[in-house]
Amino acid sequence: MSMPTLMSLPIRSPKLCCALIATLLLGACGGGSSTSSNGSAVEQAPIAVTQAAITTASSSGSQATGSFQDMGAPQATGNTATDGLNWFNFRRQQLGLPLFTRTTTIDKAAQGHSVYEQLNDTITHDQTVGRPGFTGVKLLDRLNGAGYAFTRTGYAYGEVLSSTVDQSGFNAAEELITAIYHRFAIFEPMFRQAGVGSAVSASGRTYFTANFAADGLVTALGATNFTVYPVSNQQGLPTVFFSDYESPDPVPNRNQVGYPISVHADITSTVAVQRFTVRPRNGANLQTVLLDKATDSQRTPASAAAIVPVEVLAAGTTYDVDFAGTIDGTPVARVWSFTTR
Repeated sequence: MSMPTLMSLPIRSPKLCCALIATLLLGACGGGSSTSSNGSAVEQAPIAVTQAAITTASSSGSQATGSFQDMGAPQATGNTATDGLNWFNFRRQQLGLPLFTRTTTIDKAAQGHSVYEQLNDTITHDQTVGRPGFTGVKLLDRLNGAGYAFTRTGYAYGEVLSSTVDQSGFNAAEELITAIYHRFAIFEPMFRQAGVGSAVSASGRTYFTANFAADGLVTALGATNFTVYPVSNQQGLPTVFFSDYESPDPVPNRNQVGYPISVHADITSTVAVQRFTVRPRNGANLQTVLLDKATDSQRTPASAAAIVPVEVLAAGTTYDVDFAGTIDGTPVARVWSFTTR
């Protein structure tokens, strides 16, 4: 679906929130370092924490509309939670990532949190004791309360949330992927399990919750390997990302910016950027904002990086991306392209 002029877009105002936490050693261990499942020495500490809140403006059919005819796209079931998870798995398959296995206990935690948000008509990662629907203050509390327990030394978990008047799970999932800080969690290669939930409040807002987990940091991509999004030769990408509605704002002092481009390695890896550019075919490099651990240490995990074009992309245009850097000190590079709708 083409987007006419930006000023004519109706406002759906979804709100999105994200948290990603990975812990490489058991909390009971005391200091020092140990060897994780990929053989690398790591310190006892969370290695990635990402939190964001976002409100975006988009067409009434969502920025995702128009991409649902992609080859292999899932068929809508009409269930917000199920469709959201199916859409995440569709995109992960395009990236060559392990698909999420839907897990009953994680489902219970996610659904309980959506009901909490529904009853209190608020979007939040943290619940308050005594409020209607309370199931646990933090995500880990809610996972444990639902019967999910981490049994291995290395583990990771994350959560993404949305609140919107649109009940489409496809739209909720695609908008969470567009929001770059949320994408880091959704496309974390080592996540293997997931649970989802949704609930509609009396005010008409649909609260969608997705929780992810990795019980044991089992290699997904492997040392020096990475994946990218948009994927190579992907068609129909949106031209715009509404940056001002994301807090923290990835592109300060500017609202309408270009679609984010990202690279993702296993959460136990470290990505260092040496060159990361995008340009229209046969054109000059665009001005971009770089998000990596060196420039954005509080929000971007060490295992990923992204650029956000400062200007809105042109419609129906092929863009060439050039990335070079290192993963755990080993030189890597890739050149690929995508096309906007």
